[in-house]
Amino acid sequence: MGPLFVERGKLVSTELIGDPSIHQDGQWAAVLRHGAIPFVSYPYEWPFGMLRDAALLQLELVAAALDENMTLKDATAFNVQWDGSQPVFIDIPSFEPLDPGTPWVGYEQFCQMFLYPLMLQAYRGISFHQLLRGRLDGIEPSDCWGMLSRRDLLRPGVLKHVFLQSKVQARFRDREGDIKGELRDAGFGAEMIKANIRGLTKVVGKLDWTPAESGWVNYGRCTHYDDQARQAKGTFVGQALAARHWPMVWDLGCNTGRYSRLAAEHADLVVAMDADHQCVDRLYESQRGEGSRRILPLVANVADPSPALGWRGLERKTLEQRGRPDLVICLALIHHLVIGANIHVDELVGWLADVGADLVIEFVEKSDPMVQRLLQNKDDIYDDYDRANFERVLAASFEVERSETIAGGTRKLFFARNRGRK
Repeated sequence: MGPLFVERGKLVSTELIGDPSIHQDGQWAAVLRHGAIPFVSYPYEWPFGMLRDAALLQLELVAAALDENMTLKDATAFNVQWDGSQPVFIDIPSFEPLDPGTPWVGYEQFCQMFLYPLMLQAYRGISFHQLLRGRLDGIEPSDCWGMLSRRDLLRPGVLKHVFLQSKVQARFRDREGDIKGELRDAGFGAEMIKANIRGLTKVVGKLDWTPAESGWVNYGRCTHYDDQARQAKGTFVGQALAARHWPMVWDLGCNTGRYSRLAAEHADLVVAMDADHQCVDRLYESQRGEGSRRILPLVANVADPSPALGWRGLERKTLEQRGRPDLVICLALIHHLVIGANIHVDELVGWLADVGADLVIEFVEKSDPMVQRLLQNKDDIYDDYDRANFERVLAASFEVERSETIAGGTRKLFFARNRGRK
């Protein structure tokens, strides 16, 4: 089982370290060395398609393990990481021998971490990102049922995996006794687990999310760029990217990934981030179809990024703690952060400087139609938002190598080297 999944990139490559010195005092039975994951991400940063494909991988591995008289003792979504568009299972110690007559102990966790978030997004349009970010062990059956309705009982999987599980949870929460032993005595076996896995695979595989189209999905085709300006922008960004090979690029506000794809031609990995779930999901589906390993699409809001979470804030890390980029692309975004999210220009540029990367950034004048839309129902209190001030602030931390004005003079592109970069 293992080698086949490793060959397909679905299971992290692993080797046993045989050095006796690491087994001091008998504290460790073995030490494993795993292949590196380019950039760690979390389920509350994945678009719908990524969470669904991670769920299907989890189920595929359980089914394969059962054929070898093994099982997976848990089913947390944090056990899956990504190599571009390929989900990779990383928790090798989760595999253990199957205890005859016992159920799949990871079933409840699978529902809470995978099935319920996907159902809520697909059936009710309820975003799972904040739910998973707010509770690292997932969504309880009773909470999921509370967000569904009785009409949802007719939808695939809701009656069995949500409604009945919420009743079972309430019934057995405070019960004492050997529940596993009772199931064993009742004849619970591997075939029953396999049947459950097949049922779950069918339900998850059919889940789909078809939201009303967001305005940002077609943002790249908006009329504030004519063909000449769009071509000039692409040429400018392409020349900046071609200046060197970039091990890691962040594309902030990536939309559906036009410039992420361009960056992937000059980088080992592009972490493409956007706050618009639909845009990121569309980017993932396109990369999945192409089998790309160079773009990692994430649902991330620069103004409200994933914080450090878990015990002592060490279990889940911030973006910067997971791997700093060599280049940041920040196109058509600064006005959204300054005017839309009330972040001062010096704070924004200061953060970009602290990230430690070189920068491709686009400044959008207040006279630009998109900025006028942002200001339409707001008082213009953004005195620091003008090109002269932006260029002063930028020059304090970056050395501008090239710049170019486009779009009828309302937008200016900058390629800048970070002065603090080593």
